[in-house]
Amino acid sequence: MPQVDRHKNRTVNIEFAAVEDFSELPYPERLTLIFITSGSMSGTLNERPISISAPGVLCLAEDDDMNVMEKHNVAAQSFRFHPEFLNTITLSETQVYIPTGPRIQTGLSLFQRDDPYTAVPRITEKAYPLLFEWFFILGMEVHAQSDASWVCRVKKYLIQILGLLEDLKRNGEQSPVDSVLEYIHTNYSRKISLEDLTNCAHLNRVTLNKLFQERCGKTAMGYLLAHRLKVACELLTHTGMKLDEIARATGFEYDTYFIKQFTAKKGMSPTKYRNITRKFATAQ
Repeated sequence: MPQVDRHKNRTVNIEFAAVEDFSELPYPERLTLIFITSGSMSGTLNERPISISAPGVLCLAEDDDMNVMEKHNVAAQSFRFHPEFLNTITLSETQVYIPTGPRIQTGLSLFQRDDPYTAVPRITEKAYPLLFEWFFILGMEVHAQSDASWVCRVKKYLIQILGLLEDLKRNGEQSPVDSVLEYIHTNYSRKISLEDLTNCAHLNRVTLNKLFQERCGKTAMGYLLAHRLKVACELLTHTGMKLDEIARATGFEYDTYFIKQFTAKKGMSPTKYRNITRKFATAQ
């Protein structure tokens, strides 16, 4: 059943199931993330065979055709959300400019079906603990509704989960740069040094930065900063989190340093960026 936000007297079209029984897949009018923490399952997705062993994630769109044929000691949880949950509520002062708010784009490729295997991103050993933690917190936020900002936090963790899954789907066999990218994408909210990245890649600083320049057009630490700011942009547009909360969530030790870096790289302050994107961004 949809959540009734007791703080703002509204319906939020999301559900979290601590125990997913696979009896009704896909869920009507929902995008669904199923996190399998033990066991295995097999079946068909859009008439093509599919199998998942823990740890694994299954991403289902509402018009997918999913049939589960076998389950072996499966334990799983699911988060389901209406596509409109990805739309940011238009602020009252912006309604004269545009009736619809900006839309979260992160992770949408997981639910597009040119290839059914995009529904099952590869979960690596490093990514699993982060996904486990984020799914757990997501469920706690949905059920606790501890304060008026709980929906903002749900969107924050959803953005983190979708972003990591999309990156895992995109990467195949890992090069040293892939290993560092995964490290950055799973640890960007923590303190990261260049030494951490060179240790991850088993390369010296010069070689790592040369490979990063060839692949990403930036040094390793430059990419880390760009990724942190990319996530910060999503949180500024799609949540009501305060600047110090966004700074901590994206790995900046001080909000003043976050504001300085954001302004230098984006050409405007975080507050101005938030106001502009909520006024003028259109649903894509």
